[in-house]
Amino acid sequence: MARKAKIERKTTETEIALDLFLDGSGKGTISTSIPFLDHMLNLFSRHGLFDLTVRGKGDRDIDDHHLVEDLGICLGEALKQALGDKRGLERFGEATVPMDESLCRVVLDLSGRPFLVFLADFSDSRIGDFDPALIREFFKAFTDHSGTTLHIQVIHGGNSHHMAEAIFKALARALKKAVTINERIQGIPSTKGSL
Repeated sequence: MARKAKIERKTTETEIALDLFLDGSGKGTISTSIPFLDHMLNLFSRHGLFDLTVRGKGDRDIDDHHLVEDLGICLGEALKQALGDKRGLERFGEATVPMDESLCRVVLDLSGRPFLVFLADFSDSRIGDFDPALIREFFKAFTDHSGTTLHIQVIHGGNSHHMAEAIFKALARALKKAVTINERIQGIPSTKGSL
């Protein structure tokens, strides 16, 4: 069975269409109207080998918060849908990724229990026109709607762009491990029998 999902979300603030294929080749077709987030989601797609198509627009005249949060919601819902019943999943993933002076570690569990630990200090600096405080909001929405326990730790870094790249690349690589099907795992990878 193909592990795919298609999510459409339309509110008075945003309009988003997102397609995710977990067993892809890393092809990203991203157009969120937020160029920096497009860049991050393309990195996520490429390094996770996920095929990801995203079209999004929103009330950016107010600010980017609504659109960034709703994109996190849609990606989380897509992941949850694409995973199906989670039979045979590795379930856990970890990756530590450098980006020049920055180093990020991501550890996650596709547990069905949403929880976010986000340890990254962007020192209130902007990345072009993008507010890096919204990165945490994106991942909070993602964890809540995917049911993922997610720990993100920027171990060190100075350049906010590099720190963000390290986060998205590490997430992609950790998630790629967690969604891998292991033929030796029979059924649901939990002693409870459900995730």
